[in-house]
Amino acid sequence: MKKIKVILVDDHAVVRAGYKILLKNIDYIDVIAEADTGEEAIELSTKLRPNVVVMDISLPGINGIEAIRRIVSNDHDIKVLVFTMHEEVVFVERALQAGAIGYMTKSTDPKLLSKAIKHVSQGKKYIDDDLRQKMTYEYEQSREGDSLLSDLSAREFQIFCLLAEGKNTNEISKELNISYKTVANYSSQIKNKLQASTVADIARIAIRHNIIKA
Repeated sequence: MKKIKVILVDDHAVVRAGYKILLKNIDYIDVIAEADTGEEAIELSTKLRPNVVVMDISLPGINGIEAIRRIVSNDHDIKVLVFTMHEEVVFVERALQAGAIGYMTKSTDPKLLSKAIKHVSQGKKYIDDDLRQKMTYEYEQSREGDSLLSDLSAREFQIFCLLAEGKNTNEISKELNISYKTVANYSSQIKNKLQASTVADIARIAIRHNIIKA
């Protein structure tokens, strides 16, 4: 059986080491590289062309959602499996919208990781059972904070993340290759939807939802 080439992405070396040990004895998986930032994940994915990228969402620098978007945009054959502590519905939605095909939480039995990797490598969507149940519950509860973020379009959420990272309108314009005026308009829409007066308010919302780290 041809081995599944995997890149592990997490900003904690100890966590990556644990995953690597867990996967070392799985005969159909080959961990070919590790990354601790979104930027490095994008670079390694472009260079090494893995079958699957297993990655967290909360990363220093480019956040995991944006990293997923760029990895998949650069190579549609790469499958992304999110493995994270975030169980909020909004993160699942954004990850899947960005191009991830699988989503599991770190509270899940770690032994299921190899199963999930095999599943997504075949192009099949994978969301662990516990998370599916939680998603149903959270949809019913419709938490205020999550529903606010859910109101953002894919492009608004992308710009929201970049604003939260401290990037200004000009920098975002260049990074996304859209006009300064377009970014400014999106910024106004985002503030209105989130009831945020300043970029600092946006950053606080992002920190509260663990999209960026304080």
